[in-house]
Amino acid sequence: MPGIEKLPLEETLEDSPQTRSLLGVFEEDTAAISNYCTQLYQAMQRIYDAQNELSAATHLTSRLLKEYDKQRFPLGGDDEVMSSTLQQFAKVIDELSSCHAVLSTQLADAMMFPITQFKERDLKEILTLKEVFQIASDDHDTAINRYSRLSKRRDNDKVRAEVVEDVYTSRKKQHQTMMHYFCSLNTLQYKKKTALLEPLLGYMQAQISFFKLGSENLTQQWEDFLGTIGTSVQNVRREMEDEVGQMQQTIQDMERSCDPLYTLCDPDPAHSPVCRSLTRKQGYLYIRNKTGLVSSSWERQYFFTQGGNLMHQSRGEVAGGLVTDLDNCSVMAVDCDDRRFCFQVTSFDGKKVVTLQAESRKDCEEWIATINNISKRIYLSENAEELAARVNQTALEAVTPSPSFQQRHESMRPSSKGRTGRASSISSVGSEPSPALSVLSLDALVAPDTPIQFDIISPVSDENSGQSKTAAQSGRRSNPFGESGENTPEDSEDSILHQLFIVRFLGSMEVRTAETADVISETMRQILAARAIHNIFRMTESHLLVTCDCLKLIDPQTQVTRLRFPLSSVVQCSSHQDNKRLFGFVLQAAGGRGDSRAVCYIFESNNDGEKICDSVGLAKQIAFHSEMDRKAVEKMKEDDKAKEKQQEELSKQKQIEKDLEEQSRLIAASSRPSNPPAPDGQFLVLSSSQSEDSDAGEEGKKRGESEA
Repeated sequence: MPGIEKLPLEETLEDSPQTRSLLGVFEEDTAAISNYCTQLYQAMQRIYDAQNELSAATHLTSRLLKEYDKQRFPLGGDDEVMSSTLQQFAKVIDELSSCHAVLSTQLADAMMFPITQFKERDLKEILTLKEVFQIASDDHDTAINRYSRLSKRRDNDKVRAEVVEDVYTSRKKQHQTMMHYFCSLNTLQYKKKTALLEPLLGYMQAQISFFKLGSENLTQQWEDFLGTIGTSVQNVRREMEDEVGQMQQTIQDMERSCDPLYTLCDPDPAHSPVCRSLTRKQGYLYIRNKTGLVSSSWERQYFFTQGGNLMHQSRGEVAGGLVTDLDNCSVMAVDCDDRRFCFQVTSFDGKKVVTLQAESRKDCEEWIATINNISKRIYLSENAEELAARVNQTALEAVTPSPSFQQRHESMRPSSKGRTGRASSISSVGSEPSPALSVLSLDALVAPDTPIQFDIISPVSDENSGQSKTAAQSGRRSNPFGESGENTPEDSEDSILHQLFIVRFLGSMEVRTAETADVISETMRQILAARAIHNIFRMTESHLLVTCDCLKLIDPQTQVTRLRFPLSSVVQCSSHQDNKRLFGFVLQAAGGRGDSRAVCYIFESNNDGEKICDSVGLAKQIAFHSEMDRKAVEKMKEDDKAKEKQQEELSKQKQIEKDLEEQSRLIAASSRPSNPPAPDGQFLVLSSSQSEDSDAGEEGKKRGESEA
């Protein structure tokens, strides 16, 4: 077969207008293939439906002929000759019906299946990749525009670092998406041949098999021809598999080699020195256009040198336009008020001045050195690079910026100090496996057949059902999300900690163990891989409220609580070490730590995953200290009650002693008789008897006290 046209994967990072124009040609070819394949699919579907209808009609005819004997005709019902003849026809037609059924099955497998796969899988995959590539391209343009608008007057390291990180992420995403998109378009050039030949080959083979069942009239020539076609299809398939393998290897090699090129920060001069011997260069630059007497605007265009001319080209244009003549021109770095990495090109007569902005200092110096070499007409010599190396010193003087330019841009370099790790229970999840994974396999962390939940579904518990029943009986409207109308004490505003974060739910799945530190990292890997495999891009945005009692997921529009996680059930919470926006936590089942059921929830935040984990750790510490304080207060109350009870017992004992003393005095007073006056002789007798009575009273008093 003739050569296959291919898109160059090596030019995806440069993203030149020529590459975009070639991509447009491939996209038009893809649209034409899709339209033609749809029409061919409809025609083959009609063939398949007609064959099924023919098979069913033949079977019905055979069945009706067999039932002729069961029919009761008023006239000629006993015609045995007619009956036997129809039975013979029924037998032959029944065999034909079986042949038609076999033909229908062969058409479904050999004709409809290949073209359906090509239409539903391959073409839709390319359309999906096209949409993803367009989104990535738009994000990259937005990030580049934001980076170019950074002001030198109001320099902010944090803002610059965020913008540089955004440019790195968007450029990497655009490059990877573009390479995979190009790979699919190249593969389509092979698949469109097999997609057209395989259904036709299957259709012809099915027809030949059908006719061979009834006749052997077909010649060997057709079989040889079809065999040749089959061999050709197999060769194309093997060639396609080899080409796909080479393209995949090229993509992997380019991803590893082009990773440092995604960032816009100046690389280390030791690893990536400035090349000052260039005589040709191309790339994207910003050009300043005057819009008024004192106002100007910047426009991003693709610039390239062509001989002694500086050309520019916008996206969608077929050819470039002349900017200025570089012969005998002058170029120098300039210090603009609102832009960085700027240089100015002045024509030889001084009538035309062009101010351009590069993406980095290295790119700016290379552009100045290249234009400086072209202005000296070094490109006309045979050994242009050697001659450019000789005048390197002159180019270096033109490239070296002023001291103010140097001092300002030295401060814009990002700091090389890394952030120290947090030594707490809420730790970051690293990309490298911990020592625990050397002993514990990944299957021990997450079950292989565990389903993944990508949407937030509010759990319906018995308590919620009870609340709904109570609300129905009382005539009140129940909340469909399982939340009661009144706030519980745990959800009241008396909590010390209230922090609200914006998060997006990625997924959740049940894990086998909740104590291992690597279970969150493995869950993140599986959920992100599942989203990539199934092309799931939608995420539910919620507000995560962290309090000392629970974690709440709140609907940002209706302010209704979607999920509520008791803080006591959160076993661990950690973030991803490389992607700080990813974090997750493991929720233990209501049965406690002894229960093996645990669920890991994974979320994406706005660059504050570590902050959320710190907040959860702080909430657990506050809850722990609050519980300790509560127990201490309860213990103090119990001690006070014990002291009061002991004091009451002492007071009761004293009161009993007083009552006994009073009772003893009353007994003594009641037992002493009255003594009337008498003569002296009787007085002695009476006094002796009284003494005996008093002694008896004393003994009774002592006896009463002992009994008491």
